[in-house]
Amino acid sequence: MSASSILESIRRRTWTLLFILAVLIALAIAGWRTLQGPTITAWTVGKVNLVQTVVASGRVETPLRVDVGSQLTATVADVPVAQGQAVSKGQLLIGLENSEQRAALEQARAGVSQAQARLAQLDKLALPTARQSLNQADINLQNTRRQYERTRQLREKNFVGQAALDDARRSLDIAESQLQSTRLQVQSNDSGGADRQLARAALEQANATMSAAQARLALTRIAAPHDGVLISRNVERGDVVQPGKILMVLSPAGPTQLVLQIDERNLAQLRIGQQALASADAFPNERFPARIVYINPGIDAQRGSVEVRLDVGAPPAYLRQDMTVSVDTEIARRGMVLAVPADAVRDANSATPWVMKVQDGRATRAHLRLGLRGTGQIEVLDGLREGDLVLPATEDVAVGKRLRAQPVSRDRASK
Repeated sequence: MSASSILESIRRRTWTLLFILAVLIALAIAGWRTLQGPTITAWTVGKVNLVQTVVASGRVETPLRVDVGSQLTATVADVPVAQGQAVSKGQLLIGLENSEQRAALEQARAGVSQAQARLAQLDKLALPTARQSLNQADINLQNTRRQYERTRQLREKNFVGQAALDDARRSLDIAESQLQSTRLQVQSNDSGGADRQLARAALEQANATMSAAQARLALTRIAAPHDGVLISRNVERGDVVQPGKILMVLSPAGPTQLVLQIDERNLAQLRIGQQALASADAFPNERFPARIVYINPGIDAQRGSVEVRLDVGAPPAYLRQDMTVSVDTEIARRGMVLAVPADAVRDANSATPWVMKVQDGRATRAHLRLGLRGTGQIEVLDGLREGDLVLPATEDVAVGKRLRAQPVSRDRASK
């Protein structure tokens, strides 16, 4: 056999041995991997800053809403405002047809003028005239009394008959009666007299009638009771309105609040003053701060929820009445606590939560005692140590099964 033949034979055997060796190595690796189990992503338990929040939906609302209506049955003459418009206190919202009320006011003013004229007449004419009549009656009485005395003396001397004396007596009685009548007339026209009191009463009644007419005329002008925004308008020009019907709804300017219905299971963790971050569903990327100012002492039995109100100190310009909002309320915060990704915890809401932990290359069940629950992370009070590897709850791995864990960071686990 030639040297080239021998060399070729050796080359073939070498390649055969190398191939067999590669196959054996591959089989060994495959067997080792089979013995070690499949490769599964595992999350590393570590310490994080944890914030627990309660998430709930609600609506934007002001603490006060004013229903605007009419106190008269009348035809609408003017509606100078629109829904959504900001209005100032005293600004005209609805004008009613008021010709009847204006006529009644003019008639009442005429009644006041008449009563004032009657009172002025007593001061400038009736009282001076009565006093003058009183003086004249007093003079007339004195003259008549002297005439009577002369006639009586003449009768005693039989110079005149009894008929003349009787005539003189009647004249005296008439003069005394006239004096008494004029005296009563002066008293009646004076400051405490009956005529003066009647005139004053008539003036007061006329003023009251005019005030009532002015009030009814004012009712035809429906104005804004506060600064605010009109969130509803249910009236048009030409409509006939009646008392008791809501024509507009005004949201007065003032604090803006968020009204939430939160599951009653979270009631023990809610406190006045807790901070929150909210976002309107129409602007999900815009968040603004809020603060709890009211927790309803009662529970809605049908919904199993409690009403919570939050003040918005600086409401964004886009916020509107009755907007739907989502609110994250911070109820607790702890720094650098041992935590596990929430997606790794199984039966988290039961009395015996647990995780599948990787220990010595095998899946083992670890029971936990949980604490604060944050966004994507849950505090572990007992059952795990820092650096432990846990499997996602979605992995269906039997207890005791061999596996190879591929650790990932907590940041990736919380996403």
